[in-house]
Amino acid sequence: MTPPDASQIPPDPPPEPSVEPAERATRDAAAAGDARADLRAKIRAFPTEPGVYLLKDEKGRVLYIGKAKSLRARVSSYFQKTADFDPRVREWIGEVLDADFLVADSEVDALLLEARLIKDIQPRYNQELKDDKSFPYLQITTNEDFPRVNFTREPRDRGVKLYGPFPRAKSLRGAIQILQKIFKFRTCSLDIEEDDPRWRWFRPCLLHSINQCTAPCNFSVDRESYRKDIRRLRLFLDGKKELVIAEMEAEMRAAGKALLFEKAARLRDELKLLRALNLRGDLAKHAQPEVFHVDPTRGLKGLRKVLGLDATPRRIDGVDIAHLGGTETVGSLVTFIDGLPFKPGYRRYRIKTVTGVDDFASIREVVGRRIEGLRERDEPFPDIFLIDGGKGQLSSALSAFEAAGVRPPTLISLAKRDEEIFVPGRPDPIVLSRRSFALRLLQYVRDEAHRFAQHYHHMLRKKRTFGDDSA
Repeated sequence: MTPPDASQIPPDPPPEPSVEPAERATRDAAAAGDARADLRAKIRAFPTEPGVYLLKDEKGRVLYIGKAKSLRARVSSYFQKTADFDPRVREWIGEVLDADFLVADSEVDALLLEARLIKDIQPRYNQELKDDKSFPYLQITTNEDFPRVNFTREPRDRGVKLYGPFPRAKSLRGAIQILQKIFKFRTCSLDIEEDDPRWRWFRPCLLHSINQCTAPCNFSVDRESYRKDIRRLRLFLDGKKELVIAEMEAEMRAAGKALLFEKAARLRDELKLLRALNLRGDLAKHAQPEVFHVDPTRGLKGLRKVLGLDATPRRIDGVDIAHLGGTETVGSLVTFIDGLPFKPGYRRYRIKTVTGVDDFASIREVVGRRIEGLRERDEPFPDIFLIDGGKGQLSSALSAFEAAGVRPPTLISLAKRDEEIFVPGRPDPIVLSRRSFALRLLQYVRDEAHRFAQHYHHMLRKKRTFGDDSA
């Protein structure tokens, strides 16, 4: 093989000019700054609708997935100098050089879409931000005649259909309450069998009274109809809302042609709710407050034991009074179901029959009006009626029941100073350990009633200050 002529060999390319480390760092920083400026410009074009956003690194890998009521506002907030984030977010937000989004029909749809994407993609920083707690799931039982729907951090291995994980427990609780108004599923822990006649005489809970559950516990709904609602719920959770709407519209038209007007009206109302999901506002207005030091299940079991009840209580009503020197006196009533606040059951009362400072008379009025309201609406009484106060407040509540000719449910009061529980007919109070789950649950109800009363009282004072006495 003849060696090539030296004249035919191309000369070596000139060496690249050397780049000092400091110069390279400056150049890289400038490039990153340009990329961040491009990202801000991209985000300014994001829509203001609800949806899901995906934060990515320079290679397009998804670092974090989140939901938003307004995509543009939420994603922009990550890149404001004044942003006050969790320190763990500040550690990695500098890696984000790109962002994308998916628009959703409503905040509830966005929450469900967010959960599906996190499960499929498993972004690194979603996993690292879970605070050493297991993520919550929405769990639907599949091996029961009347499947139940519940929130759980400890999902079963079998006999259930799981949706999630969801990044925020509070949002999931709010979504469950919203969806329950449409699909009217049960969230209780009752073991209901279709061929067990005992359930025919069971009295449903408050959820049935306010049309938020079809009450399979009372056989107010048959197995086939109830499971049809659960099937539609599952379709919705799988992202097939349009299919659910089409099925319900067809069934509503068929019911109308068959002169089943009550059924057609019910379907019409459910369709209206389903279409208006995006008009429902903030999930936080529906969400149950998350209080991690209270274990609702253990608290309810503890109350059954402490109060000597025949069954574990499900519903607790709590009453409190608020005033300032005897002016603008108001009463509050909060409802807890299965150990958690049930905000649709909250009521507030402007005291009408009492002048000056008289907490005893105010409690008697509030309890009396509550009794009257429950009887008018033919709603069940709570399992436990909790009064904020001591023996005097408890006696006032008891006199309201006596005046109405109603046998009271389990009526108790909780005194703040020593956290003593007073029960009618018992000379000495019940004193529980401050670590008792039963006491913690009662404190939760009492404190929520106090918060709600104070909120109403302050609102009335503000209206009076500005000359509006319409509240």
